[in-house]
Amino acid sequence: MSEKPNIVLNVNGIEVIYNHVILVLKGVSLNVPEGKIVAILGGNGAGKTTTLRAISNLLHGERGEVTKGSIELRGERIENLSPADLVQRGVVQVMEGRHCFAHLTIEENLLTGSYTRKDKGEIAANLDKVYTYFPRLKTRRTSQAAYTSGGEQQMCAIGRALMTNPSMVLLDEPSMGLAPQIVHEVFEIVKDLNSIEKVTFLLAEQNTNMALKYADYGYIMESGRVVMDGAASDLASNEDVKEFYLGMGGGERKSFKDVKSYKRRKRWLA
Repeated sequence: MSEKPNIVLNVNGIEVIYNHVILVLKGVSLNVPEGKIVAILGGNGAGKTTTLRAISNLLHGERGEVTKGSIELRGERIENLSPADLVQRGVVQVMEGRHCFAHLTIEENLLTGSYTRKDKGEIAANLDKVYTYFPRLKTRRTSQAAYTSGGEQQMCAIGRALMTNPSMVLLDEPSMGLAPQIVHEVFEIVKDLNSIEKVTFLLAEQNTNMALKYADYGYIMESGRVVMDGAASDLASNEDVKEFYLGMGGGERKSFKDVKSYKRRKRWLA
């Protein structure tokens, strides 16, 4: 009998409301096993980014709040912890759009990720590790971030997160705006960080094909709900996923909701 995976993150039926009015997440539940790569998939407006921000507690800056459900990290409720508290517990988010400090050099950007660290020797060792995984950043370390490519900025954003020495990284739309070859390079590095450094990843991604190639498990979201989940290999071979998300179908349907006979598991009605 195979050993059950250790679940590091539990999201249990959360609802998120913006501006006290707009219901964005409608009972989202998901689990992230330790040492795995889990993908949240779906189009624009599906609720992927809001789910990550609910976990990292970055909703308040956009007047959002978790109004129902719970979020647990290793069995501890974390809805009321600050983002800084979560970083101290090993959880860090890489925001959609990179958000590098344009006027700082690549190395200065990376070092901002170590603000919670005190040991200069450990900081230097972490910086060397980042440069090992991202040799392009070492070449560009004295360049201002504003004058680097989108791929280099994405690598910088991930490297900055690694400077916190995280156990879990929440990665939001890592492929956005990048050339296919750079996307492949970024995902290969994520795979290496997962397998070698044992970093757990929860990533939100519209590039379903790429995400399922590297993830262990996936959740597909539409309109603030999880409409399907399963092992990445099962989702990649599912005919409906192929049609609606991998572009392999011959029809013109764009959403699962357009197929009334589709026998997906409506988890929000369970």
